Amino acid sequence: MAAISEELERKRQILPDRPGVYLMKDDEGHVIYVGKAVDLKQRVRSYFQDPARLAPKVAAMMRHVADFEIIATDTEVEALILEATLVKQMQPHYNIRLKDDKAYPYLRLTWEEDFPRLVIARKPSESGSRYFGPYTRSQSVRETIRLLRKIFPIRNCTNMKFKNAARPCLEYHIQRCQAPCQNMVDKAAYREMMKSVELFLEGKTDRVRDQLIQQLNDAADLLQFERAAKFRDQVRAIEEITAQQKVAAEAGRNLDAISWVVERPDAYVQVFRVRDGRLTGRESMVMTGVDGTNDAELARAFLLQYYERANEIPQEILVEHLPDEADDLRNWLRQERHGKIELKVPQRGEKQRLLAMVRQNAVIARDEALRRMEVKEREREEALLGLKATLGLSKTPDRIECYDISNTQGTESVASMVVFTNGKPDKSQYRRFKIQTVHGPNDFLSMREVIGRRFRHQQLAEDSVHTKRFANPPDLVIIDGGRGQLGYAHQAMEEAGVGDIPVFGLAKEHEWLFEPNRPDPIILDRESPPLKLLQHVRDEAHRFAITFHRQLRTKRNLASVLDEVPGIGPQRKKAVLRHYPDLVALARSESALEELAKLPGMTKKAAESVVSYLRQTYGENPEGGV
Repeated sequence: MAAISEELERKRQILPDRPGVYLMKDDEGHVIYVGKAVDLKQRVRSYFQDPARLAPKVAAMMRHVADFEIIATDTEVEALILEATLVKQMQPHYNIRLKDDKAYPYLRLTWEEDFPRLVIARKPSESGSRYFGPYTRSQSVRETIRLLRKIFPIRNCTNMKFKNAARPCLEYHIQRCQAPCQNMVDKAAYREMMKSVELFLEGKTDRVRDQLIQQLNDAADLLQFERAAKFRDQVRAIEEITAQQKVAAEAGRNLDAISWVVERPDAYVQVFRVRDGRLTGRESMVMTGVDGTNDAELARAFLLQYYERANEIPQEILVEHLPDEADDLRNWLRQERHGKIELKVPQRGEKQRLLAMVRQNAVIARDEALRRMEVKEREREEALLGLKATLGLSKTPDRIECYDISNTQGTESVASMVVFTNGKPDKSQYRRFKIQTVHGPNDFLSMREVIGRRFRHQQLAEDSVHTKRFANPPDLVIIDGGRGQLGYAHQAMEEAGVGDIPVFGLAKEHEWLFEPNRPDPIILDRESPPLKLLQHVRDEAHRFAITFHRQLRTKRNLASVLDEVPGIGPQRKKAVLRHYPDLVALARSESALEELAKLPGMTKKAAESVVSYLRQTYGENPEGGV
């Protein structure tokens, strides 16, 4: 850490002795660590001492700390909750982090619909729905839906198809749906069936089986033998499933058992969910940034981040190590659960054996992950050596750059530069460009502009902080396109004095490679590692370009929506978009009016106009967007 500035020293002297959260920042203002303190004054000051007295990980962090910020709270539990929220939002480099769950799917039971469905959702958002998860594997969600549809005839059509159906579909004829679209099942009876689905997802399979047996008997008493046979088949299916589940009745009726194994810099975590004495689910996750941490710190970070996003917290949680500040965590979990909770380390008996089994699964997950990493590493090495040989390169292409252009009829024209280092995406090196000199849909001239700008930045890299990000030259340049884009790119590289860097175009139609001044394409085997690597690079460049283009297009469309709102001028529009880039979500927020009224320059009347207009535009279309 550099010498403490006068401003930093002044901030240290006026720290309050109360609970709160502190944010450590680097010299660019980025938050690199978020911590919680019982006493902010003592905790923050403890960082600013002789590095030899600090833990290695803390000492390494403090070499980058240029500033800090604090947020005081009334209680330690409030600080704990705030810490979890900020770590999730900011993903600071020096925090232990549960890998981002943005892509983790949920099962959504659409109770707000007359005839509910089971659908995959990316995050809980719709009021009235019931969510289960998140699941760390999309395949698990699909398998669950497939299993439930095998037992229960749940409709799986979209609302649009449901509304416009003229006759029962194939799913009805193979007895996988009851055709509610044709009023062939009573609404109340269908929803009663979906309550059984809900109980099943909660792990209460015994109750579901008992209810079905009762319905079977009732149908048989009424001589409704065909209906009774359907209930019989459902009972048998449930019994087959529950027989395959590991019975853990002795361990407890409802609990989570959590264990992990560390292979630095990651920890491989397993969570086994036991409900009604049966093992009903398992999650496999990875915690990153665990270097220099002990099991108590890891337990605290995992429990805080995992249960902050969980839909259900059981009455008992088993761990192998009690976390730091265990009492605060218990209080927070009790508050989240709205009931009693136990957090314990079992020493003997069935619970200890269950936890040992969870740890064994964590070891298996770690070994499998390491095996996959070794395989991928060998494949990357093979691909890079194959590229060197096939393309006649003088060295292995350790840094590959790929460029793509994206626009809609020439509007919002952008370009992407993605970088692969040693065969892996290096997202810190990705760059985006807005096309400045080309008007209209001209990918050739756009490519020439971007390549020229990129290598001019490299030449100026010593003079500007901005251009330093372009200082590293590529070993290989790939252009997403055929001869046309390649020709203009090569011309720009020659003009920039880097014509000696190998450059090739990858045309998607045939997956052929083109080289400047060479008439015949280079045709690689479709299954060869070199071509697969180049396809990965090209597809990543396309994804990055089109994502940036959509962001700009969406922002423009959102801005045009606000142009229609009375009383909203350029400054108010700018303030709204800065704080709420997702106007669809704002339209559906119950506190939208209150939040908007607090924005700079916004009046209550103007906020009411915005909310009213947005709700008219988006409020009736929960599946829609912009």
